Amino acid sequence: MQIYNIFLFIKTFIKELQSFFFTFETKFDIMFPKVIKLFFFLFLFVYSIYQFSENYIGNGIFSLLLSSMFILLYFKNEIIFLAFLRLRKQDFNGTEKWLNKITSPESNLVKKQQGYFYYLHGIIKSQTNLTIAEKNFKKAIKLGLSFNHDLAMAKMSLAGISMQKRRKREAIMLLAEAKKLDSQGILVGQMKIMQQQLKKI
Repeated sequence: MQIYNIFLFIKTFIKELQSFFFTFETKFDIMFPKVIKLFFFLFLFVYSIYQFSENYIGNGIFSLLLSSMFILLYFKNEIIFLAFLRLRKQDFNGTEKWLNKITSPESNLVKKQQGYFYYLHGIIKSQTNLTIAEKNFKKAIKLGLSFNHDLAMAKMSLAGISMQKRRKREAIMLLAEAKKLDSQGILVGQMKIMQQQLKKI
C-alpha cells in the first residue's frame, strides 16, 4: 500500500509540474530553454545528495524526485505533448497553435523532440502545402524520431507527396522503407491503397 501511495504521489507531482510549466508558458507566452531545465535538474540533484549526507532523508528524497521531474521535462517537452493531444482530436489549428509557441526548437528542444516538432508540422502542412510538408518530414527523419512507427508514418507521408508530384520511383522506394519500419502492421491498409494508386501513375 505504501509503494502504491508513493507511485500515486509521483504521478500527481509530474502532472502538477507539467501544469506549472504549461500555465507559466501560456500566460507569459515564453518557453523555458532546455538548458534552464537541465540547470534545475543538476542543482536539485546535487542538493539532494547534500541532504542525504546531512541525514535529512525526507528532504533528500523530495529533492531527488523534483530533480527527476526536470530531467523528464528536458527530454519530453510539455508543448510537444500538448500538440500531440490536439492532433489526436484532429484539431490541426490547435496543434499548430501549440507548436507556434516553440519559436526556437534548437534551443528549447533536444534532438529527438526537434524531430517531432518538424514531424507534427509536416502532418499539419500536408493538408495545405505539400512542398513545406515535404521539407518538414525530411527534416524530422534527419533529426530522428523515437519510434519506428512514427518514422514509418513520416516516410509513408513522403511517399504520398512524391506520388502526388508524379515521382513514382521515389515513392516506391519510400513506401518500401516505410513497410520495413512498420513491424506491427499499423499502416498496412494505407500502404496497400497507395500501392494500388502507384500502379496508375
